[in-house]
Amino acid sequence: MMANVLLSVTMNTFSQNGAGMYPISTNRERHCHWKGSAFNEMKSSSLRSGTCIKGKVAPIGNALERHGLRVCSASQRIDAHTEPDLHVTNKNEELKRRSYRFQTENGGVVNVSIGAKEFTYAVHVEVLNMPSWFNEHNSVLRWQMLRSDSSWSIKIDSQFSAFNARQLGSETDHSSDILLTQTSPGRHTSELEINYSEVPFCLSFLIYSSFSSDGANGRVVRTARKTSFRVPVGFAPGNPMPLGVSFCDDGVVNFSLFSRNAERVVLCLFDDQSKKPSLEIDLDPCVHRTGDIWHASLENVRNYIRYGYRCDGDLLHNKGGSPVFLDPYAKVIRNLSPDDSDFSLSNFLGHIQKATAFDWSGDVRLCLPTEKLVVYRLNVGKFTGDESSTLSEDIAGTFSGIVEKIHHFKNLGVNAILLEPIFSFDEKQGPYFPYNFFAPMNMYGPKGKGESATTSMKEMVKSLHANGIEILLEVVFTHTAEGSEMANQGISFQGIDKLSYYVEEDKRSGANTSLNCNISVVQKMIIDSLRHWVIDFHIDGFCFVNASYFTQCSSKHHSSRPPLIESIAFDPVLSNTKLIADFWSPRDMSYHEIDFPHWKRWSEINSKFCKDARNFLRGEGLLSDLATRLCGSGDVFSDSRGPACSFNFVTRNSGLSLVDLVSFSGSKLSSESSWNCGVEGPTSDSAILGTRLKQIRNFLFLLFVSLGVPVLNMGDECGLSNGGSTLYRDRCPFDWAYLETSFALQVTQFISFLSSLRDRRSDLFQRSTFHKVQNIQWRGLDLSEPKWEDPSSKFLALTLKADKDEKQPDSDEGDMFIVFNGSDVPSTAVLPEAPERYMWFRLVDTGCPFPGFFSNSDDPDCSHFSGLESYELKPHTFSLFEAKESS
Repeated sequence: MMANVLLSVTMNTFSQNGAGMYPISTNRERHCHWKGSAFNEMKSSSLRSGTCIKGKVAPIGNALERHGLRVCSASQRIDAHTEPDLHVTNKNEELKRRSYRFQTENGGVVNVSIGAKEFTYAVHVEVLNMPSWFNEHNSVLRWQMLRSDSSWSIKIDSQFSAFNARQLGSETDHSSDILLTQTSPGRHTSELEINYSEVPFCLSFLIYSSFSSDGANGRVVRTARKTSFRVPVGFAPGNPMPLGVSFCDDGVVNFSLFSRNAERVVLCLFDDQSKKPSLEIDLDPCVHRTGDIWHASLENVRNYIRYGYRCDGDLLHNKGGSPVFLDPYAKVIRNLSPDDSDFSLSNFLGHIQKATAFDWSGDVRLCLPTEKLVVYRLNVGKFTGDESSTLSEDIAGTFSGIVEKIHHFKNLGVNAILLEPIFSFDEKQGPYFPYNFFAPMNMYGPKGKGESATTSMKEMVKSLHANGIEILLEVVFTHTAEGSEMANQGISFQGIDKLSYYVEEDKRSGANTSLNCNISVVQKMIIDSLRHWVIDFHIDGFCFVNASYFTQCSSKHHSSRPPLIESIAFDPVLSNTKLIADFWSPRDMSYHEIDFPHWKRWSEINSKFCKDARNFLRGEGLLSDLATRLCGSGDVFSDSRGPACSFNFVTRNSGLSLVDLVSFSGSKLSSESSWNCGVEGPTSDSAILGTRLKQIRNFLFLLFVSLGVPVLNMGDECGLSNGGSTLYRDRCPFDWAYLETSFALQVTQFISFLSSLRDRRSDLFQRSTFHKVQNIQWRGLDLSEPKWEDPSSKFLALTLKADKDEKQPDSDEGDMFIVFNGSDVPSTAVLPEAPERYMWFRLVDTGCPFPGFFSNSDDPDCSHFSGLESYELKPHTFSLFEAKESS
């Protein structure tokens, strides 16, 4: 049974000194509780035996010699020794000092000052205001040094000739006696110097008013609580900020944890071998708590690799036997299992060791204008995890794997990557169920460990930046991984402070994993996380999944001015990044669209674009809806923003892939607004396959010619299919062998062409402002007015007029004419009259066979037409013409 070693510490206020906050003298007595896994019980015994510690420990031989223990004193030695280990402390040496004051049981005062420099500890003991009988006798300070870990404790023998680790509870108990020297009436002092690298440890002593080594015929002096005097060495109250683990230049490591409702917090330290704590430090709320934050600092953690916390309390429902919980602010995570890979064996813990500095030299923040972006959304593991990627096993499915495929992004014309959530998450539930917001997923590192994942991610960001590609992260801050298993594994915030981190429990479902974003500590954690990714990883922006949740008040109503959204918008670090709100909820796989408060800083994932594009291509919806999406969704973004704030997509990782979108439309997929083109699932019917291919081209065409930012989804360019399933567990990895198929060849080339077209005609397709009314003209069949509100009308044409003020004066590029035939019958379009000396060049006709369905106007084989000519469009065909000066 483990028992507490009661350390009586007195402090009232703190002074800043180096890396931590250290106690200074006061007349109030407080207590710091230590708990070592080797201790069974510590009790004060008779005057003859002094302090006795009983417990079972493992023998360790000359452990003290291995750890380099040396004890020195400024006092006269009690016993002669041929090779004394005692010397006077060098008082001129600069030492960090901590001071403690104790009241004695007979009204006196004992001051203890400990100075530290590297692994040398100078201890000064001062005894004041003692009764007259104390001053009439020689006084002795009988002390011992106690150190606890998983197997042993240290005691110093009284002869100073050997420093052995004793088995606690043995018949012979050794301690060291040092004479107290009277320096003035009523004042006795003693000084020790200890060289010892295994901190923290506890220095414990009693005071005897007799020269006798066994205390006979003398009196013993204890604290007012009738305990021995005990002070910590190498362990201090620390700082409440910053939260998590922080490293100081002098080697001190600070630990800080928020828990408002914990009654007891234990800091647990682990070495690299044991699955049980090597050292447990019970934090005293009087010393190690500031407000709702528990904190402590250690001068030496080199023997410890991982850490976590036990938090107990009636409101936490963790009373007794709670697991060791992961620090919410842990920036590197390690498993307790030997290979760091078995999720089920034991807890995930924070990594203590200071991260290796990363060389960011040469990395340049791209700051690409939002309207210039072409975004590619991917899952890190599935992008290169398949053996078809031909990457070595240690980098397949990792951040390094993405670097190896940069050429693929450049071939597509992509200049921004949107990563599915890479925070540490529950592998069973998927990346949208995180259990930490500061550490990248370990399996995305080359060695599957936290340290390698951190370095690998930074290398990926630097490489992508060097190739002109920005990095955006999908982030989930609305909930954590679900289920009791998460709590049992110590990777749930519930065990640390359920009432503060989470909203009230849903009594119907029992779920309690929704984070309380209305409380300041959660808001601070979210902003601290975002800053961490920007400052430490150079991330360019974030897409906030289920962003509508941030606007909910405690009353479940939406706030018009939610503090978290506003704080992010105006944060000095985050305000320079791209902020994107996504209203999709991974918990119920639905959209919760609202009038999102944006302060002109927030963009949005435009689900309305996806819905209206799908409806038009399957023969439903109104022409007015299509026109609104083509022109940048003014119904959403005309409120002092612009079309560049609209991130458009037709497929996403949480739904049907592009091939499945035109191949499956069963009753279970009604929410997908898909159309199977006549046959459900795979088919060999050439007519059906031809229609599906045209629909895929149409989706891509519509995505790129609409105002806003086009967002591509991983695998759509090569025909990735999940068999019509929208479930995460059924998602397939990217098959790189598919890129060799004729389908992938024409689709990738088409995407590259459209990306180039958007860039070349940025005046029409890459705009931060909406088109002027006079620069756009709508037409229906035979140049008539479109039938905007007729649901049976599926033909729409528009002319985008080039604004000469936005083009180079000598440019020969003119207007654009775009035609959409969404019906299942052919239609005829009449081309507008071309300006003088101009002709219409057909750049796209999705109904033509490959490779002729797209071409550049400079291509000699490009078809050209004069004005007012008729042009026939096949069923389900879109076409684009550009006016250009004829040679």
